[in-house]
Parts: sequence; C-alpha cells; structure tokens
Amino acid sequence: MPLTGRRIVLGITGSIAAYKSAVLARELRRRGAEVRVVMTPGATEFITPLTLATLVDHPVYSDFTENRDAGTWTNHVELGLWGDLILVAPATANTMAAMVQGQCDNLLLAVILSARCSVAVAPAMDLDMYTHASTQQNLDTLASRGVMVIDPTEGPLASGLVGRGRMAEPEDIADRVEQWFKNNLPWFGQKVIITAGPTHEPLDAVRFLGNRSSGKMGFALAEALANQGAEVHLVTGPVALPTPPRVAYRIDVETALDMDREVQARWPAMNLGIACAAVADFRPSETSSAKWHRGDMPQAIQLVENPDILWRMGQSKQAQQKLVGFALETGEGTSSALSKLERKNLDAIVLNTLADRGAGFAHDTNKVTVHERGGNCVRFELKSKRDLAIDLIALWTPKPNA
Repeated sequence: MPLTGRRIVLGITGSIAAYKSAVLARELRRRGAEVRVVMTPGATEFITPLTLATLVDHPVYSDFTENRDAGTWTNHVELGLWGDLILVAPATANTMAAMVQGQCDNLLLAVILSARCSVAVAPAMDLDMYTHASTQQNLDTLASRGVMVIDPTEGPLASGLVGRGRMAEPEDIADRVEQWFKNNLPWFGQKVIITAGPTHEPLDAVRFLGNRSSGKMGFALAEALANQGAEVHLVTGPVALPTPPRVAYRIDVETALDMDREVQARWPAMNLGIACAAVADFRPSETSSAKWHRGDMPQAIQLVENPDILWRMGQSKQAQQKLVGFALETGEGTSSALSKLERKNLDAIVLNTLADRGAGFAHDTNKVTVHERGGNCVRFELKSKRDLAIDLIALWTPKPNA
C-alpha cells in the first residue's frame, strides 16, 4: 500500500466539512498510513471524537490536558515529532490566520508550532471568506513557508451559495498526500538491491555450513531506503526477520549459488547495490539428500569455492551505478577493507570488526568506518543498526542535479 508506515497527524478544525474528515481518516488508513487525530474545540461540535477514534483505532486528542483530575497533559511536542506530515483538513480561515501569526491557543496549533515535519492544509469555508484578500494573503504566506495547500473545489456551499470553498474530496486529498510523499522522498524512482543475512551450504539433509549473521544490518538498510522512496529488492539468506514496510521485493534464498543467481539477474537494472550479506566463501563439493548418521560421516569434506557475488557485480557495474560492500573483520581490518574496495571495483566499503564491543553479528548495534573511493573516510560510533542505516543512506543519497 502506497502510504504503508507513513505517520500522518490529521488536524480537524471547526467547519461543516469536518464530516468529510471521517472519510479522509479511513482513506488514509486504507492506504496504509498510521493516523493520529487532533481536533480543535470547534471541530468537536461538528463530529465526535469517538467517531474518529474508532476509524483510526487510537484515542483522539483535543485538549491540552488528558485528565484534569489526575493532572496529566497531552504532549504536543511528542505529537509534532511523531508525524511525517501534519494534514489540517478542513482548515478554516481562522486556523490558517492563526498559523500565519504563530498563535497557540489550542492543541492543534501547539502541535503545528512544535512540529519538525511538513504541514498541509485543505481549506474549507464559504465563498466570500475564501476570496477575501486576507485569506488569500494568508494562503500565500503559508505556501511561501513550505506549507502544501490543497485547493478547495467549486460547488454548493453550506450558506446556499455556489462557488469555490468546498474542501477537496477525501480521495483527492489522499492522492495529493501520496504524491507529496513520492515527490519529497530523495530515493523515489531509484532501484536498489540489498543482500542480507547468511547463506547456508548443505552438508546433508539437516546440516549445513553457515555463519552467525542475523541479517539485521541489511534489513535496517532496506527499511531506511524504502522509507525514502527507493524500490528495494532485498535478497536475503535464511533469517527470522519480518519484511520491512514498503520493501518492494523480498527474495529468500538459501545458498550462495541461489543468491548469486538472483542478484546477477537483477543487478543490471539497479541504481545502487549494497552487499551486506555474509556469503559463505566455500560449499561442500558433494552433499547428501539423507541425514548422515555418526557411522556414515565422511572422514573429510571436500570444499569448492563459491562465486564471488560482489566481485561479479563490480565487474559488470556501469558508470551510472554505485556499489557498496561490507567487510567484517576480527581485527583492525583497514588494509583488508581498502584492498577489497579496489579489487571488487566498489564505490565504498563499510568496515566493522568483532573487536569492537557491540558490533558485528547478532547485535542490535553496530560501529563502522566507511571508506569511499577517492580516499574519503567517515566513522560512525556505536549506535543502533536502524539509526546507523539512516546515517549511511545519507552518505549515498543522490544530490539534486547530480
């Protein structure tokens, strides 16, 4: 769903068009968004908080205090930080004027003032109110500050007049929101392939050669890129992790040969490749379709080399493609990582070492050094793999007009 995982704060103000907000909340949820509703006191006279709370499956906020007797308050700052977008629909002339002036006499205005995300308004009012010079000036001011204005439509108004001032239809507003996310995501239109997790090389029907990779770093990168609009192809070895929201394709494989086949088939169409998987370098030359029992075990197991997936990607890399590898070492590892950067024709390599506490396999944290072609070096101290993924993606985000 196009809005899966997007966080939208839906602000509702005191307009007859508030009844449409119920449909809008349901439509945003249907498209996958998480929705929190903040109502002005005037809005509660047109539609009940219970209706909205039922539709979004979360309590509605409408006052600075959640419980006056207990003295608990609604954290407007937390709400402002939670959202990816604040959508005020309907937005009355009074609320937009207050937004321009920076007023803060209700919870919704406080959330807007403390928000770090973008804001959108869908005006709704009578014809003469909408065309009034002060309203038009306020709309121009909001637009100049980066607020997305979803213009009202023409039609019958509550006053009995016919003209412009009707709030846009909920489906049209949801379309605009969806398009806004696409247009404002730096990786929209980019295709990325990511490998993650271990590979398992079968010895017999139940045993395999493998490693301790959990896949957490690769999955965190896939989530970060998908959140920023990329079409992510996640090729993963055997892991116990759910698919991150908005990842376009998840391809589960078992062996290095399986992973190589899937990666090489997709790589020519990609803009970026990130090889985060811990691929087994060797596999048994022969395997058994039955379980070996103690007396049946061979005296020795002959190994053969697996294909070097990353090297093959580097050899076929085109000028418009970028390729990033990972290097896990047990010691300092810089010289080994730099050698890998050159040998495999990479644009960057991410080095981490098991010598650093909290880094490497199984942990939810990681500490890495990024070596880029050209000599640039960036170090990231120990942090969650999710936060690290966001920082890494920022290094490789396409620059405007680049």
